[in-house]
This record gives sequence, C-alpha cells and structure tokens, in this order.
Amino acid sequence: MAETNLRALLSSDTLLLAVVMFLGVAGSGVAAWGFRQLGLPRLGDLLYIAGYGGMVFVVWYGWIRPLDITGPE
Repeated sequence: MAETNLRALLSSDTLLLAVVMFLGVAGSGVAAWGFRQLGLPRLGDLLYIAGYGGMVFVVWYGWIRPLDITGPE
C-alpha cells in the first residue's frame, strides 16, 4: 500500500484549492451574515451569491477547465 505523507497531501495546489473553497463558502457566508445583522439583508444576499459564484468560477477556471476529459477514440 502506498504511503501518503502530509506534505504530499497538502501540496500548494491542494492547499490553494482548499483556501479558495473555504473563502468562497465560509468567507462570503460570514460577511453576508454581518450585513444582515446590520439591517442590510439584500446586500448580504448579493454578497453571498457573488462570493459563492465567484468561487465556483475560480474553481472551474483554475482546476476543471484545463482538464482534458475525452473518451476513447
């Protein structure tokens, strides 16, 4: 069985993906919650949608789009 070490698991690419996903979901969620607490629920909703959507776009553009997914010829 192949050994996995923490350094290989947390390569810079994997760590960057985790940070982008964390900020896209949790970061925009906390910021949206803050705006809702200030009495600006629409701005909070817009911020969450923009943060989550931006995260999805960055993950697609940076990690999924470059993949060459082709079937057998």
